[in-house]
Amino acid sequence: MDVSTALKACGNLKTVRQRLQVLEDLGLGYLTLGEETPSLSGGEAQRLKLASEMGKAQSDSIFVFDEPTIGLHPLDVRTLIGVFQTLIDNGATVIVIEHDLDVIRNADYVIDMGPGGGEAGGRIVAAGTPDEIRAEKESITGRFL
Repeated sequence: MDVSTALKACGNLKTVRQRLQVLEDLGLGYLTLGEETPSLSGGEAQRLKLASEMGKAQSDSIFVFDEPTIGLHPLDVRTLIGVFQTLIDNGATVIVIEHDLDVIRNADYVIDMGPGGGEAGGRIVAAGTPDEIRAEKESITGRFL
């Protein structure tokens, strides 16, 4: 049974419903209960770990995500951005290493590394808000924002 189906089936079991709802809110409603974690993508595994942190006060927490959008449908990316905002609203600091433009556009602060990959990269090309990155002529990312 997947999380979404289990959520409907367990609607009258408060604790079970609450835990399943967190998974649903994280965009993991399609996962099968009992699925082995090695079969999960990196982004799914990160969100599954995050599920145990949701609902707690986060004022002393820093979350670092490494490319959490890999393999996600654009609608799931929107869900993930909402999760980041929930963490921030609960007092957490969220750091995301990412190439997804929707995530970058929603950031408070961006550090654009480059100007290319590998040996052509490794330095800060631009830093600031997405608008400031957009205005930086050396930023390849800025051209796409």
